Amino acid sequence: MSTTATFPSRLSYWRKRRGISQLQLAMAAACSQRHVSFLELGRTKPSRDMVLRLSAALDASLRQSNELLLAAGYAPVWTESDLDAQALAPVRDALGYMLAQQEPFPAVVVDRRWNLIQANKGAVAMVEFLVGPVKPGTAINLADALVAPDVLRPHLANWSDVVRYFVRSVEADATADGSAETAALLDRLLRYKDVRATISQAPSQAAGTPVLPMHFQKGRTKLKLFTTIATLGTPQDITLQELRIESFFPMDDETRAAFRKWAAPRKRKRSAQPV
Repeated sequence: MSTTATFPSRLSYWRKRRGISQLQLAMAAACSQRHVSFLELGRTKPSRDMVLRLSAALDASLRQSNELLLAAGYAPVWTESDLDAQALAPVRDALGYMLAQQEPFPAVVVDRRWNLIQANKGAVAMVEFLVGPVKPGTAINLADALVAPDVLRPHLANWSDVVRYFVRSVEADATADGSAETAALLDRLLRYKDVRATISQAPSQAAGTPVLPMHFQKGRTKLKLFTTIATLGTPQDITLQELRIESFFPMDDETRAAFRKWAAPRKRKRSAQPV
């Protein structure tokens, strides 16, 4: 929504977007329906505490909560730090630990809109195998890499099933955060060749596995992987709340062996170094 939107319009917008009535919001925020009505009409100015209670009742993100506070005339509560800030050092250490523990299999850290922040060696090995080396410092968006016709798609045998699921997840993100940035990402993905037609179709076959795998193939090498996505449990900073850690796991011995083979030369090289 517009950055100049008033508090009453923002409150009404998020309440309706969440699909709840004024009464339901009032009950969740421990106030009266009349008070919520007056707030949406602009007849009553909310206290700072009320804005925070309404934010919690609306399941607003930290970013959205700050925007509601600003619209109501209050200073933001939640910080948005650079990931390299000293205060976030413990979290950086934790992220590094998680990526290292996932070796030799891939793991990445991305932001809310799938911009790559950090990748482990397993992820780099997979990308280099599929599409070739990536110049250091190159900005990478994993959503674009997955959905675009000329990056991962030529090597993803079940691209239609994967992209159908993935684009739906981005649609859910766009609905949840209501931001121009996520809406722009969704629009960009939908403009790629064949995407609209693909997501409108039913799955190609009934699910034969408990999770949707990604079937990569290049030459004689086949990779069959499924992914998990983790977030920080109790973030108090916007940057941290919007982080995602995606880990890739092999679904067969062939995939497992390929990643271990790619990692083996690095291990031998390290073990040859004097201690």
